[in-house]
Amino acid sequence: MAEINVYEQYFEAEGSFNDVERKACLVMLVSHSEAGMIRYEAAVTFFPHRDEEDYAVSYDAYFTEELYSAPGRRSKKREAELLETFRDVIDRLAEENGFTVFWEKPLREERRG
Repeated sequence: MAEINVYEQYFEAEGSFNDVERKACLVMLVSHSEAGMIRYEAAVTFFPHRDEEDYAVSYDAYFTEELYSAPGRRSKKREAELLETFRDVIDRLAEENGFTVFWEKPLREERRG
């Protein structure tokens, strides 16, 4: 199976999980392809970010939602469409789990795969 982070970026965040305060998150649009099938999911993981150098991502506060699954392969057009509603999906996942993502406070530049 080929798994690619189509988009990923770190942002400031706020919330607590397993009695640990989380101050940052990594958001991702992930593509999974295997045996002629393509699947996309939105994912977010929240981590402590105790200082400016701390990017040790802990995957205990990791939440995902499948956005698309069908026969086929990667499509730039489909990925652009999925990114149009990506923030809304991440915001909902965050809120459902007691977190807030501060989109206006990126910690690093976005990366595209």
